[in-house]
Amino acid sequence: MNKKTIWITGGSTGIGKALAIKFANKGWNVAISARREELLNEICNQYENISAFKLDVTDKSKCVDVFNEIKSKYENIDICFFSTGTWNPKKEKDIDVDQMEEVFNVNFFGTVNSIKAVEQYFKDKKNGIITIVSSIAGYRGLPNSTGYGPSKSALNNLAESLYFDFKRSNVRVCLVSPGFIKTPMTDKNNFKMPFLKTPEYAADQIYDGLVNKNIFEIHFPKALTVTLKLLSFLPSKIYFKLVGRLTKYQKNS
Repeated sequence: MNKKTIWITGGSTGIGKALAIKFANKGWNVAISARREELLNEICNQYENISAFKLDVTDKSKCVDVFNEIKSKYENIDICFFSTGTWNPKKEKDIDVDQMEEVFNVNFFGTVNSIKAVEQYFKDKKNGIITIVSSIAGYRGLPNSTGYGPSKSALNNLAESLYFDFKRSNVRVCLVSPGFIKTPMTDKNNFKMPFLKTPEYAADQIYDGLVNKNIFEIHFPKALTVTLKLLSFLPSKIYFKLVGRLTKYQKNS
């Protein structure tokens, strides 16, 4: 019996790295991509069933080339997990157009480039899973999040739209919405993060949601995500007041 295969972008650190190790330990073939080749190779040197494919997801043609390399090596791809992301809290407090463009190019269009590279393969294959990693920041607007939150909100909408398109081909689109996970990206935050979890915890939740369940959204930890989901249904006036108090946000005088 042939091993199953997963392709993970953003696989050099954080959730992507932890998930790669999780799937590798479960006996899967794992292809990992990221820009920093040295970090990818460090992981591959420890796991014989993990292979590195260097990639900058903002390069559309390179996304296609890398996926073709992965297909050539493994022939059959079962899951694609697209988790590339960037975040710079120091530049999120004001409207920094250059920063917003960079965030969207990586978080949103980088994911779109990756999905486009695998679109026809999965539609022809008529099975498999395409996974889009978003964030709880995409549920509703938050203070000091002029680029990151909107980019994740766009991914939420994209995932819902693609769900219908790929379902016609029996391909599952799955959205992953993590809470606060201790990664190099969240290490930049200068506030106390509620319900902070490890990348290994996230990997366990995602593996279970992808392999053992048939659900659209995998969100965790539930104590945080369910609360935020309920908040998202509130009228704007009440939502702004509550979030303003919770984040101690004050208007400029």
